[in-house]
Amino acid sequence: MSTETNGLKTPLYDIHVESGGKIVPFAGYLLPVQYGTGVIAEHMAVRTKCGLFDVSHMGEIILKGPDALKNLNNLLTNDYTVMADGQARYSPMCNEEGGVVDDLIVYKVRDNCYFIVVNAANKDKDYAWMKAHVTGDAELSDISASVAQLALQGPKAMDILRKVAKEEDIPEKYYTCKFHCTIDGMDCIISKTGYTGEDGVEIYLASGDAPRLWRLLMENGRDEGLIPCGLGARDTLRLEASMPLYGHEMDDTISPKEAGLGMFVKMDKEDFIGKKAIEARGPLTRRRVGLKVTGRGIVREHQPVYADGRQIGVTTSGTHCPYLGYPVAMALLDIAYKEPGTAVEVDVRGRRVAAEVIKLPFYKRS
Repeated sequence: MSTETNGLKTPLYDIHVESGGKIVPFAGYLLPVQYGTGVIAEHMAVRTKCGLFDVSHMGEIILKGPDALKNLNNLLTNDYTVMADGQARYSPMCNEEGGVVDDLIVYKVRDNCYFIVVNAANKDKDYAWMKAHVTGDAELSDISASVAQLALQGPKAMDILRKVAKEEDIPEKYYTCKFHCTIDGMDCIISKTGYTGEDGVEIYLASGDAPRLWRLLMENGRDEGLIPCGLGARDTLRLEASMPLYGHEMDDTISPKEAGLGMFVKMDKEDFIGKKAIEARGPLTRRRVGLKVTGRGIVREHQPVYADGRQIGVTTSGTHCPYLGYPVAMALLDIAYKEPGTAVEVDVRGRRVAAEVIKLPFYKRS
């Protein structure tokens, strides 16, 4: 039950409360951190069966016009020049100093029209940043308030989806989507993406239709073991799958290359905001790595990491991974210590806990 009153409510707020969701403020919204089942059960459901998440707090922006593509390529580090309709592409968005304003996903609707999904906590910041840097014949509109987003994630997700959606409306490839789909008469966008490391989809639809879709999916997923999941499991799942989170693995001071996102930074592109600064930074001096905790204790974010008698970096996220069964962390370390097998110690509230650098991702579905 909720005792919280301050914050925006997603269209599914009443459903979360009646389903026993423990409501907390997050990114300006009131959202369930977990349900009665608890974070571990929710995490395991997504790894072994299926979970349903309310991600309606995310931001959605449309960029269209003859200069839309030119603007995308200037705003973002990835290259959007060659893209099919319905294709999705991830990218960091940098500031002039080469730090990260946010990371986001862009879908190509058609030529000169793109659907952009940004992080909830940065929605207004991102929109203001884009607005300030868009030039020429291009129009930007924030449609977040009218759009809800549900994430159906896990090995059984597609089986459940097939009960309610037409086969031709289901995207086949990861990072593609189908626009203009219908589920039970509701218009939606079905995207084969997610933030859990599992198979599944994210479904965008009109805010007013969200409660009906939520109930429909829950009803149709009963035999597959579908349960509602909150922010807690969303975080442990993304961490176990080694997916970076803005404000942790990257921020306004951390470059995308330091965050291990170099493959999404196309330095051969003519230009983009932050390119010169990333070049000027020269060779990397620190890098995101994975840590497996070998000592006793759970490592969290913002804890100093030591080796050879000195601090060599700081953790950015950490938790006990329910599926893997051991604690891990991601950290930004001095480049000399990035090799797997390197022994380090993390200062957990004044106590040194042993850990070793391991290869990312911690978890990858087979």
